[in-house]
Amino acid sequence: MQRTVAGQTAAIRTSEAELIDRARGRDEAALRQIMQANNRRLYRLARGILRSDSEAEDVVQETYVRAFTHLDGFKGESALSTWLSRIAINEALGRVRSAKPDVELGAVGEEALEAQIIKFPVSPPGDPERTMAQREIQRVVERAIDELPDVFRMVFVARVMEGMTIEETADLLAVKPETVKTRLHRARTMLREIVEKEIGPVMMDAFPFAGWRCERLTLAVLKRLGIGG
Repeated sequence: MQRTVAGQTAAIRTSEAELIDRARGRDEAALRQIMQANNRRLYRLARGILRSDSEAEDVVQETYVRAFTHLDGFKGESALSTWLSRIAINEALGRVRSAKPDVELGAVGEEALEAQIIKFPVSPPGDPERTMAQREIQRVVERAIDELPDVFRMVFVARVMEGMTIEETADLLAVKPETVKTRLHRARTMLREIVEKEIGPVMMDAFPFAGWRCERLTLAVLKRLGIGG
């Protein structure tokens, strides 16, 4: 079993290495694959900091342009998605700090609390009335997430919305795993209080980034890189 897992991990790393090599050569298909695989995560992380759809999209574009023009600087010490996520977070924080110089994601004390995950059910297709209702729920959830303090919002976005592990989140935000657990617990409690006042315990996926939006951003980055028609 261990050999199988190790083999799969090695295969994934090899595949990613090949993809990055192609991207270094400005292979359009490789660049598209990287962006389509990471668009949603980068957008959600950026929006978690900026609380603005348009600014988050700008950050994602800047992240890709910066990353794709400096791929030689990627040494493979972490996953490509982690490297891109750090660039996006730094870009977003840079914008926030220009307005609020004292912003700091690691400024909250630690508590020994265990975290629980909020599940976001996906709405089934073919039911317009339910879809409309769930869109309203989504708006309530998004507003509630926006109201969270920065340090809790970022952990919530990474752990719950992007499904990152405690260790990945801790590494990404440069905090201890125990801090991730504490902040997620606090975020979950605050969100429950905010959301249940309006819609009860039902929640769904927030801040989607797919379809036309994903394609539009992908095309914009390729255009800035001088690739494609």
